[in-house]
Amino acid sequence: MFKPHRSTGTISLGFEFLELLFHSTVRSVRKGHGNAVIGLVMNILQTLVMVGVFYFMMTMIGLRQIAIRGDFLLYIMSGVLLFMTHVKAVSAVMGAEGPTSAMMKHAPMNTMVAVASSAFAALYQQILSMAVVLYIYHAAFTPIEIENPAGAVGMVLLSWFTGVSIGMVFLALQPWIPDVVNLASLLYRRASMFASGKMFLANTLGAKMLALFDWHPLFHTIDQARGFTFINYNPHFSSISYPVYVGLTFLMLGLMGEFYTRRNASLSWGARR
Repeated sequence: MFKPHRSTGTISLGFEFLELLFHSTVRSVRKGHGNAVIGLVMNILQTLVMVGVFYFMMTMIGLRQIAIRGDFLLYIMSGVLLFMTHVKAVSAVMGAEGPTSAMMKHAPMNTMVAVASSAFAALYQQILSMAVVLYIYHAAFTPIEIENPAGAVGMVLLSWFTGVSIGMVFLALQPWIPDVVNLASLLYRRASMFASGKMFLANTLGAKMLALFDWHPLFHTIDQARGFTFINYNPHFSSISYPVYVGLTFLMLGLMGEFYTRRNASLSWGARR
C-alpha cells in the first residue's frame, strides 16, 4: 500500500518516458563537464580548431582550387561539422551506460533510455555548437547563404543517425570483446577522417577513387549536404537512400545485439569496460 500509484494508460506512459528521456539527456550533457556552458564552449573551440586545421591544410596542399565556387570556409564547414556530428554520435552511443551500470538499479531506467539520452545529448551539443559557429561567421565576417537549409539540416540529422546506428553495433559487441571493439571503433573514427570525403567532391573523383569513398555513409551525406548548401553544385555520385539503408541495417543489428547482450549481462563486465 506504500507504492505510488502509476497510470498504465498509453498516453501517460508516453509522457513518463519522455520525461525520463529528458532528465537522462540533461544528465548526459552535464556528465562531460560539471558546467554546461563551459562544456559547450569547449565543444565550440574543438569545432573551430578542426575547421582552422582543415582550412590551413587544404590551402597549403592546393585543394582550394577544386572546391565549389563560393564561400570556401562554408565548404570546409559543410564537411567538418557533419563529420564531427557523426563521430560524436558513435562515441556517445558506445559510451552509454550498459545493463550492469548502477543507474539500471533505478526502476524506470533501462538501457534504451541510456542509449537514446546519450545520442540526443551528442546531437544537442553539436547542433548548438554548429549554430553558434555559423552565426559568428555570418555576423562577424561575411553573410552566408544556404540554398536549401532544410535539406542541409536533414543531412546533419542523417549523419547523426548513421553514427548512432554504427555506435549501437559497437555497444552490443563491446562487453564480449572489449579490446577488439575499442580498437575497431578507433580505426573507424580515424578512417572516417579520410573516407568521409570532406576534402573532396564526389563529382571530381574518378571511378577508382570513388570506390575508396562511396562505402562510407558519411561520404554520401556530406556530398548531398553540399548540394543543398551551394546553388552551383549538383551531386551525381552520391545518394540519400544509401546512408538511410545503412543506418537502418546497422540499427536493427545493434538493437538485436543489445537485446541479446542485455539478457546475458554479467556484473564482471563493469570491470572490463
